[in-house]
Amino acid sequence: MIKSEKPTIFRAERSPLKVTLLVFSGSSIMCVASAVDPLRAANRISGETLFDFKLVSVTGEAPVTTCGLPVAVSGRFDAAEPTDVLVVVAGFGTQNYATTALLSGLRRAARAARACGGVEAGTWLVARAGLLEGRSATTHWEDMEDFSSAFPGVDVRPDRYVIDGPVFTSGGASPTFDLMLHLIRTRLGMAVALDVASVFIYDQARAATDAQPLVSLGRLDGYDPRLAQAIRLMESHVDQPLTIEAIAKRAGVTARTLESIFRRSIGETPGAYYLRLRLGAARRLVVDTRVAMADIAGRTGFSSAAAFSRAFSRAFGEAPVRLRQG
Repeated sequence: MIKSEKPTIFRAERSPLKVTLLVFSGSSIMCVASAVDPLRAANRISGETLFDFKLVSVTGEAPVTTCGLPVAVSGRFDAAEPTDVLVVVAGFGTQNYATTALLSGLRRAARAARACGGVEAGTWLVARAGLLEGRSATTHWEDMEDFSSAFPGVDVRPDRYVIDGPVFTSGGASPTFDLMLHLIRTRLGMAVALDVASVFIYDQARAATDAQPLVSLGRLDGYDPRLAQAIRLMESHVDQPLTIEAIAKRAGVTARTLESIFRRSIGETPGAYYLRLRLGAARRLVVDTRVAMADIAGRTGFSSAAAFSRAFSRAFGEAPVRLRQG
């Protein structure tokens, strides 16, 4: 990190991160969703607004994505409005948006923010604003040759996503999801990132430096097949929890080895992760349904409603009944 640069956002930190996503017409709806939905899921899983995000457009009107669906925004882009992170999401037609006023606004907002980045063709606008000069970056693989010619001062790489100091870029929808999982993992831990991935039944999260065209082989950073097997067993036995010894035996390891795998990969014991998994399932039932608390306790493996309420209160800071009422 250059001395004058601000500390990276990709580090362990639970303070809320204010994220502004500037979306342009011609963007892919999948790129928009990949940038936003992992953050939304992380907030829901953590029970806190750790990613305070909003979507804006240049005009304040809803940008229309390539599939014809408009994206609701909260207003127009204001370069003077404070934000921690500015994310530029663009697709076709970026050359039409690169006005002097917009590029000046991007530079102003980026200087004040802790980080800024481009998603797919958003990289072109970030580069035209001069924010990638002397840095490494990527863009969609179809545009890589043209991008390299247009910006000779940028070290263009065929990676899925690139983080260079306070600037990040991604090559498309799937790499953007990987990037957001990486942000969640570095800030909130592997366990939360796994929970977010499971919400979307998403097994990818390839390394940032993997080439863009490669098909997902379904692995997480730090992936261990024994870890995946253990987690799948936990997920399929929420209502009648298995002992850690039984899980370890089915995974072909000792309980001690399984604990070592979990501590190394996730940062907590198998028992702690299993309990969080069950309580996460319980929280969804409390918030999203009208199922009776005693039934929720039974569905998530607790011996009684009282035991469930105590564990829930310790995990989330309030009793399940109060959470549902609030």
